[in-house]
Amino acid sequence: MPKLSWSRLRNDWLGNIKGDILAGLVVALALIPEAIAFSIITGVDPKVGLDASFSIAVITAIVGGRPGMISAATAATAVLMITLVKQHGLQYLLAATVLAGVLQIAAGFLRLGYVMRFVSKSVMTGFVKALAILIFMAPLPEPIGVTWMTWLDDDRDDSWLQDTCTSVPVVSSRAPAIG
Repeated sequence: MPKLSWSRLRNDWLGNIKGDILAGLVVALALIPEAIAFSIITGVDPKVGLDASFSIAVITAIVGGRPGMISAATAATAVLMITLVKQHGLQYLLAATVLAGVLQIAAGFLRLGYVMRFVSKSVMTGFVKALAILIFMAPLPEPIGVTWMTWLDDDRDDSWLQDTCTSVPVVSSRAPAIG
């Protein structure tokens, strides 16, 4: 175990404040809509998804992580929890999350990471493609039973969209004008 020194800790925590703040803002801007979307798909209140994402991000920032590690409540397992929440409720989701954490900690202590070498690339690709299909199909039942008048609402104010699309060439000459 390496010896801890105050100068090393200070350099690790305060060495790149500007980059760390920028990275935190980028992650927050990407994570907030993703957490809301995954919680809606899963059938959980969006506040729960945001709270979980925030707490996971804070814990990972304090404890530390790895470059290839995904630490968020918007992981692939969130989509797989849809049936668990719908059939058994939010309490079982908490129990399943705690159990998964205990199993991951036990696998880490037993050094079982080498087992992942036995999972073929085709299995990983199939899992990712099946996950994409689940994410695509999850919101499809939502518009069923909605009247056609919902889509033709004349009271909407879409002028902001037109203003945004026509002002894009002013900001960047590489973007084409729309409208």
